Amino acid sequence: MDSTVTLSNAQSFIELENEFGARNYAPLDVVLARGQGVWVWDVEDNKYLDMLASYSALNQGHCHPRILTALIEQAKKLTLVSRAFRTDQLGPFYKEICEMTHSHSVLPMNSGAEAVETALKAARKWGYKVKEIPENMAEIIVCANNFHGRTITIVGFSTESQYRDGFGPFAPGFVTIPFGDAEALEWAITPNTVAFLVEPIQGEGGIIIPPAGYLKKVREICDRHNVLLILDEIQTGLGRTGKLFAEEHEGIESDLTLVGKALSGGFYPISAVLSNKEALSVFNPGDHGSTFGGNPLACAVAREALKIIKDENLIENSMVMGNYLIQNLNRLSSPYIKEVRGKGLLVGVELKKSAGGARRFCEALMEKGILCKETHKHVIRFAPPLTITKEELDWALERIEPVLCP
Repeated sequence: MDSTVTLSNAQSFIELENEFGARNYAPLDVVLARGQGVWVWDVEDNKYLDMLASYSALNQGHCHPRILTALIEQAKKLTLVSRAFRTDQLGPFYKEICEMTHSHSVLPMNSGAEAVETALKAARKWGYKVKEIPENMAEIIVCANNFHGRTITIVGFSTESQYRDGFGPFAPGFVTIPFGDAEALEWAITPNTVAFLVEPIQGEGGIIIPPAGYLKKVREICDRHNVLLILDEIQTGLGRTGKLFAEEHEGIESDLTLVGKALSGGFYPISAVLSNKEALSVFNPGDHGSTFGGNPLACAVAREALKIIKDENLIENSMVMGNYLIQNLNRLSSPYIKEVRGKGLLVGVELKKSAGGARRFCEALMEKGILCKETHKHVIRFAPPLTITKEELDWALERIEPVLCP
C-alpha cells in the first residue's frame, strides 16, 4: 500500500497532525510551506511576515542562501563520524566561535536543553573538584519564572506548575530566588553553592527585563563568593538584543554562556557551552558527550551562520530596528496595552488582563499577514529575523495598529 500523503489545503494538514501527532503544542492554524528572509508562505500561497523567527532561531532569516550553500556542500562530503574521530570542521568551528565571543573553550551539543544540562554537570563537577565542597552537596541557584528547557532536571526547577505536573520526582540541589533581585542571590548563597543560572532577559517568562545594573551586581556577588555565573543566552544571544550577547549591555562576562537556536540560522540543531574560566576543564574523556554533538555538518553550518551575523551587521540592525519598533509600539493609543518592553528585536507587548489574553490578538494579526505568538497568556512577543528592514517594520506596524487600537 502506498503511504505517500498528498494534501491540497491547510485543513487537511491540520487534521493529519491532530490524528497522528502528540498534542503537546497549540500552534496557530497556519500551515507554512516555504520561507525566505523575513517572509513565509502557507500551503495556499498566502504570504506572512514572520515576527517570531522560531523563538530567535532565525536571526539570519529563513533559508539564508549562504548557510544553505554551506549545508549542501558539507552534506556532499561528510555529515557524521561521532566524536570517536576528528574532522576538519570541528577545530575551525572552535577557533572561530571562541574568537568571536572572547571565550576560552567550547563544548558543542545539539539542543538548548542539552547545553543547559551540560553546564549543570560542569558546574557540579567544578564544585567538587575545584571548590572542594562535600560530595553530593552541590547547590545551583535559579530564578523564579525561568525557562531553560524541557528535560526532567530542568522542569524540576521550573516554577511553572504545568511544566512540572506529572513528571516528578525531580533532582535535588536547586534553590529558587526572585528574578532581578541581586540581594536575594546574596542571601541564597551558601558554602555549597556552585553556580547561579539565569537568563539575562526572561523570554518565555514574558520578555522580563531585570533592573539596570542587575547583572553587574550578580557578577560581583558571584566573584566574591567563588560561584560560577551561567548565562542562558540561547534566546538572547547572537545579536538578538542589539549586542552579540545580552551580558554586554552591562559590560560583564559570564563564566559559562549557553548558545543555540541562531547558532545554525535555523538549518540544523546545534548548541554550545562557551567557557571563560576553568569550568569546562573539569571534563575528562568519557565524562560527557553526544554522538551528534560537534558533527561536521553542524559545524559547517554554524561557522557560516556566525560569519553572516558579522558580515551583514545584524547586531547593529537589531539595535536600530528594535529601537524603532519599540518607539512605534509605544506611540500606539491602545485600550489593551499595559506595557511595551524589550531590547533589540526581542520585544514584548504586555496586555491588560481586561484584554482577555494575547492569543486572540495573535490570531487577528495572523489574519492580517503577521505571525507572532503569545507567551505567559498576556504578552505578545515580537522577535522577527534580524535582517528586517524599516520598510518591513512599517508594513507590520500598519497592520498591528488596527488590531491593538480598534
